[in-house]
Amino acid sequence: MTRILVVDDEPAIARTLRINLASRGYDVQLAGDGRSALSACEEELPDLVVLDLGLPDIDGVQVLARLRERCAVPVVVLSARHDSDDKVEALDLGADDYVTKPFGMDEFMARLRAALRRGGADQTEALPPVETPDFVLDLRERRATLADGTRVNLTPTEWRLVGALAKRRGSLVPRAELLHEVWGPGYGRESNYLRVYANQLRRKLEPVPSEPRYLLTEPGLGYRLVV
Repeated sequence: MTRILVVDDEPAIARTLRINLASRGYDVQLAGDGRSALSACEEELPDLVVLDLGLPDIDGVQVLARLRERCAVPVVVLSARHDSDDKVEALDLGADDYVTKPFGMDEFMARLRAALRRGGADQTEALPPVETPDFVLDLRERRATLADGTRVNLTPTEWRLVGALAKRRGSLVPRAELLHEVWGPGYGRESNYLRVYANQLRRKLEPVPSEPRYLLTEPGLGYRLVV
């Protein structure tokens, strides 16, 4: 049985999630603060964590960062914070999706299932390395190395984006498809996310970021990775 840890200090929301998740066959554990959540993950790692950011003891962003130091468990953030900066920070730290309150249960369950699929079977791990004259990306080990041997640190979101492109290397990947795969099924119009992260990857990997050779934009359509 898939085990889900729900971390939320609002009893009504925690109770609603427990009832809905249990009715769909999930094994649900509740934690009302950050310390309890981290302890629960140490005792028995769940298959997925639903994480509120506004916790009474440790900010949820810090909980997420500590989780990512220890494991790669899928994390779906559930928060009342609507600011795009909060979303970007959480996704950059390794959250698999970000759902804002109030939320629809059907959409939430779809995002949760998508995060479980990504966490349980990351197809990029089976891909061969992306090798170019300027850099090498080892997708299995998540290791990026420039031609001179310098290691480059990519964020979890950057790895997901470059992995999605690497699975279809050379082919055009539509913007909506990339958004669904990298950020979750609730995303499809946030093309600004793609622009920001594509530019970050170019600054880290391309020899001349303003004249990319590898990560190409097809205006109005999508992106492709050419190697």
